Amino acid sequence: MLADCFSRLPHSRGSLGTQHLWYNERLYFDSVMLLFKKKFLEQIKRGEKTQTIRLWEHRRMKPGQRSYVPGVGYIAITSVEPVELSQLTDADALLDGFPTAETLRTEIHTLYEADARENLTPYRIRFSVYPPQEQQKIAEERQIQKEQKKQCQQKNRDTTQEEFVVQTLDKLLKISETADTENEPRVCNCVAGRATT
Repeated sequence: MLADCFSRLPHSRGSLGTQHLWYNERLYFDSVMLLFKKKFLEQIKRGEKTQTIRLWEHRRMKPGQRSYVPGVGYIAITSVEPVELSQLTDADALLDGFPTAETLRTEIHTLYEADARENLTPYRIRFSVYPPQEQQKIAEERQIQKEQKKQCQQKNRDTTQEEFVVQTLDKLLKISETADTENEPRVCNCVAGRATT
């Protein structure tokens, strides 16, 4: 089934380091995306913005994980740490694309309502953008993974259909064995291209 197919898919190695692929139908082929406002995309591409503050119910990312930013490309997550908003410094703000910690906190307050800020945990996420040659390599790897996923899904569907046919023919064979051959129609059982009557 799908789990068997996933177990045969390779880890990514090389200059990107070992990427621990998640053998899960929902997550394996989908890098966790980080969404940014359009005004930050050029800063990220230039390497000027290498940090973001996110409020989560629980940690959603971890160091060493690969993520995807629409409009930018693939990024490597270098650290994920819980942080108090009151403890953010001007140095944090500069890495985040803001001039001061106060302007950074103001932006966070506009994005998250008071209830969310009280019930969610702030995380400081730092990242780096993969260079162009690595972006191309990752894109090619993911295309291969998508093709492998399709093959696994098709194999799963074919196996399910084959099992249904075998079970149906088995039932028909049992009926034919117990039926009165003089009063019941004869049942043809075709298995693997071989016909028996």
